[in-house]
Amino acid sequence: MKSSNLGYPRIGVNREWKKALEAYWAGKLEEEAFLSQMEALRLEHIRKQKEKGIELIPVGDFTYYDHVLDMAVMFGLVPERFGYEGGKVSLAQYFAMARGSDSAVACEMTKWFNTNYHYIVPEWNEDRLALTENRPLAHYLEAREKCGVKGKLVMVGPYTFAKLCKGIDEAQLARVWDKLLPLYEQVLRELEAAGVEWVQLDEPILVTSLDQEEMNAVAAIYRRLHQAAPQLSIMLQTYFDSVTHYEALLQLPVQGIGLDFVHGERVHLQALATAGFPADKVLGVGIVDGRSVWRASLREKRQVLEQVLTVVPPERIWLQPACSLLHVPVTTSKEEKLPPELKAALAFADEKLDEVVWLTTSFNEGAETVADVFAENEARLRGLGKLRDRLPSAGSVPAAGTAQPPRSPFAIRQAAQREELDLPLLPTTTIGSFPQTREVRQARQRWRKGEWTDSQFEQFIQAEIKQWIEWQEELGLDVLVHGEFERTDMVEYFGEKLAGFAFTRNGWVQSYGSRCVKPPIIYGDVSFVEPMTVKETEYAQSLTAKPVKGMLTGPVTILHWSFVRDDLPQQEVAAQLARALRQEVAALEERGIRIIQVDEPALFEGLPLKREEWQAYFNWAVQAFRLTTSVVADATQIHTHMCYCEFHHHIDVISQLDADVISLETSRSHGELIHAFTEESYDKGIGLGVYDIHSPRVPAVEEMADIIRKGLSVIQPELFWVNPDCGLKTRGTEETLAALKHMVQAAEQARAEPGE
Repeated sequence: MKSSNLGYPRIGVNREWKKALEAYWAGKLEEEAFLSQMEALRLEHIRKQKEKGIELIPVGDFTYYDHVLDMAVMFGLVPERFGYEGGKVSLAQYFAMARGSDSAVACEMTKWFNTNYHYIVPEWNEDRLALTENRPLAHYLEAREKCGVKGKLVMVGPYTFAKLCKGIDEAQLARVWDKLLPLYEQVLRELEAAGVEWVQLDEPILVTSLDQEEMNAVAAIYRRLHQAAPQLSIMLQTYFDSVTHYEALLQLPVQGIGLDFVHGERVHLQALATAGFPADKVLGVGIVDGRSVWRASLREKRQVLEQVLTVVPPERIWLQPACSLLHVPVTTSKEEKLPPELKAALAFADEKLDEVVWLTTSFNEGAETVADVFAENEARLRGLGKLRDRLPSAGSVPAAGTAQPPRSPFAIRQAAQREELDLPLLPTTTIGSFPQTREVRQARQRWRKGEWTDSQFEQFIQAEIKQWIEWQEELGLDVLVHGEFERTDMVEYFGEKLAGFAFTRNGWVQSYGSRCVKPPIIYGDVSFVEPMTVKETEYAQSLTAKPVKGMLTGPVTILHWSFVRDDLPQQEVAAQLARALRQEVAALEERGIRIIQVDEPALFEGLPLKREEWQAYFNWAVQAFRLTTSVVADATQIHTHMCYCEFHHHIDVISQLDADVISLETSRSHGELIHAFTEESYDKGIGLGVYDIHSPRVPAVEEMADIIRKGLSVIQPELFWVNPDCGLKTRGTEETLAALKHMVQAAEQARAEPGE
């Protein structure tokens, strides 16, 4: 057997990648120095994997922002608005596509399958297609010359890449292949000529619900690629679930097939047993969970591998993580404050590579050579079980599928809320957070380090809240927020106040661009301890006669944006979270807060990759949200927020949540969501984000007003809210105030126009 890896975290042990990016964007790092730092980090990652004993090291998985954006740029898919005229794409144009510029809106961003990683959506334009550079070849030569590593090159496969592009009509796919595949063929021919042995083409789209016609297209594509570079070995890599056309996959003219034996273990073992595996191919066995932070049971993983070995001989097996390690932190070595039993049971990227090597060694050199490692592994897992036994129990939770007592019909609630809140037509608000300035971050650090007392920190937070309440009133916003200055993260903050959570010191993972998050770890039963948001929200409300929203993160989002215990079904953990948050909703209402926003931006990103599993997921996800919110009276208005939602595909599910108002992203998708309302209707309040908060640009009043007009053409004015796309935590103060001023002016302009 050989040890392999699919991808390594980019960010560095101490987030060196993030810091270099942000220094470059801020003008504090020249381009040459930036590129030098990035090269050093890239090579360090390759050397580390080599030292750990990984034989098939991924090369080309490193990026300056996003690997899908890299593919789009390599193929010349740079939208005209960025001023690209051919040739190699400049760093300025590359980052403008990701972040926007003064003159151009950024490309759309959405989730990478069902993970919390965001990719930049390529905009298809066949007239702009051209190979701007052979980026994989450059990375291969660099690794060979500077690290002595003949790396396994990593690229997004053509079928997945095309499916991720926007602007491709399914009926025109044959034309797409005629335009796109020659570029892939040219890249592969150049790799073959340079002596590259293996290319890993990532095709996670193959684990979704593809039909036979789509699989036929995949077969035709790979026949063309094989003919273009017949001496080049291709590892067709899938992950995140089981493949939907196993036997057809075996017939493809590739030299290796990578399968997920974590999330697709049962299906793939059955497929091997019934259909076998070709004698002329390598099987990539994804045996270690690349999305979980828990140590694998080496004993159990070895048992799975023994079943694989009844079909595939060891010399044709690569042992590897089930997906790229991009989705987990780098190393547990810096986690000094966790309970010892918990830390011992964790495995981040570096530790997962160790697990791959240990398992490989156990087969190549005999189980006795790593018997001590296996024994220690079992002891660590037993220690975690004992730790959980000592934690408080969440008590009974509602069974999955249990219906919640319904609230009154929306029309009755709407009337009660109009009387209670007395809001104007097209009310303006924000999604919740305001800029986390350097001063805010420093204050929080001083408090956490014990340099400030609780009283000092509370006084600072209250001063920030007071300032932003005043600014919001000056701007003319209708529904205000307290700004969330006390919160580090919309999930971490709540986890710190609930039982059953643990927090790392350095457990950062990339969410999008330089945005890194530190997901909490749910390792025990979740339960309510004491009110979590009441103090700050009540203080903000005391400063204004306008309504202030209470701001909570919903149970499904907390679930998906945490590393969750693996000994309970997800729906049981979601129900525990819902019961705890329900008590917080009740506490806010009791203290006079009449608008409560329970954000669920991750509701749809957790959707199973196979359509036939969607309904079961929606049943418990909707139940968790309604369990959280159904406690309030009719006059209390429930809001929720979602990002990057395929609204027209899931309008029935969104309606089932029974929130009084939902806010959705609109601007980054260039208003395409609005088109969905020409075909679908929605009978509750809705806020369509009128500007993109992920970009530093301040849109003009008319730009936002145009989005409002388009929205009003398909949505009743009495249901329409005006807000940004998302929270404003990552933006600067001046740009935030300027953008919100324009937003309020756009709403006022829309109110004054005929028909409103």
